[in-house]
Amino acid sequence: MASKTCVSIGASSVAKLVTEAKKALRRSDYAELRLDFLITNKIPECLDSAKPYLKRCVCTLRPRSEGGRFSGKEPERISILKLIAEYDPYLLDVEYNTLRKNPGLYQYLKRRNTNILVSWHDFSKTPNKQVLMTMLRKMHSFSDNVKIVTTARTIEDTLRVLSLYKRPRKENMIAFAMGDYGRMSRILCTRLGSPFTYVSLGRPIAPGQFSLDEMKEIFRLQK
Repeated sequence: MASKTCVSIGASSVAKLVTEAKKALRRSDYAELRLDFLITNKIPECLDSAKPYLKRCVCTLRPRSEGGRFSGKEPERISILKLIAEYDPYLLDVEYNTLRKNPGLYQYLKRRNTNILVSWHDFSKTPNKQVLMTMLRKMHSFSDNVKIVTTARTIEDTLRVLSLYKRPRKENMIAFAMGDYGRMSRILCTRLGSPFTYVSLGRPIAPGQFSLDEMKEIFRLQK
């Protein structure tokens, strides 16, 4: 069982993003840098400023089509992902669909021995168990580190996502559901095998996200 946290940080300025990352890492195991919140030409500056902390950072450049804020062209985003890889972060979050559609990117990251976190989100629902298992198998073809996040409309949706932890190969898998019905999965995933759970510094970046303080208190009460 893991009681580790990763603070999601999204800020529109380099100074604020780096400052919040430093603040988060004083109390959290990891921080997620949502680089898609920045103006594109500020990302290299941010990577340079955050370089001392990147070994404990998950770097994410989420496009609008995947629920993020990056609005540039896809070839530009691919180039930036390659740039991020050069800084050797703890994990580089890359969407399953991005890797599937861009084999050249995957080969580049593989040659660099980049620690890829393959992610897949469903912002409208939680698919049935067969769909989830099929997606998980496909994602594992790119990396041992996978992240599956769905939207829970019922408790049954949440339980279905958590049932993924029943499978033998559950190491390095992060699986939970967003929304009010999915909040408990953000706690339980760490009990079932997730290496960490995502939290905020106070203002949630995703639906149902706990704050770092709340999660720390939950972990304390579970001891």
